[in-house]
Amino acid sequence: MTRLPTGMFQPGTSLLHRIDPRVKLVSFFVLLAAVVGARNPIGYLAALAVTALIVVLSKLPLKTALGDTVGMLPFFAVIFLMNACFYATDDAWFRFWIFCPSPAGVAQGARVVLNVLIVLILSNVLTCTTSPMDLTTAFESLFSPLRFLGVPTAQVAMILSVAVQFIPTLFEETEAIRKAQTARGATFESRKLSEKARAVLPLAVPIFLAAFRRADELSLAMEARGYDGSKKRKKQKGAPLHPLDWSALAAACALCFAQYRFL
Repeated sequence: MTRLPTGMFQPGTSLLHRIDPRVKLVSFFVLLAAVVGARNPIGYLAALAVTALIVVLSKLPLKTALGDTVGMLPFFAVIFLMNACFYATDDAWFRFWIFCPSPAGVAQGARVVLNVLIVLILSNVLTCTTSPMDLTTAFESLFSPLRFLGVPTAQVAMILSVAVQFIPTLFEETEAIRKAQTARGATFESRKLSEKARAVLPLAVPIFLAAFRRADELSLAMEARGYDGSKKRKKQKGAPLHPLDWSALAAACALCFAQYRFL
């Protein structure tokens, strides 16, 4: 059985599935601010605990919630070493050529890695528990005040929603192209950096072509179904928020406030 691409919406009845999409979007950005505001181990432990709780409440398989973060371990190692060896070099433990590891650099590297990891998991849970149509409606509802400034909120919401949903599709396309290149003799698993670079280079052009092909197919499908972004559509009145929605938003705001005020 083929594994679902990372970030693909999965229907369910979990607590996160039942939360209003507008609340989920706002809470997502509030949690991002809370993660960025973490300044010490206690703050990051709180952010990790909330992230783990969100994964549990989503009832998604752990592999699905983590997405491709496990495969990005080499990337995390690179950004950790870059910060550890080149950040705050005045207080370095030792100096070897251009490398100057320091306690502040190690701490900065750990912060950057944790920030990226938590953001990836939260964004993956968001897209896995919210349908594309709900995301589009939520974006349009949140951007509606910009209509008074002449911003085409409906088109902007559609663009953002399509961009979010294209990410797992491109991951799937990249994996298929990588397997095809491997069958033709490409060596992606080589330990030599030069060989990896030569193997990755042929992926660039097919991925771009696949992205343009997918975009063209999507535009034709939307036109065939009568979509016209220039026409004013009847705005559907958003459903009132329930106690569950207010509780989720209050919890996200409480974590963000605690990060900046107490932790």
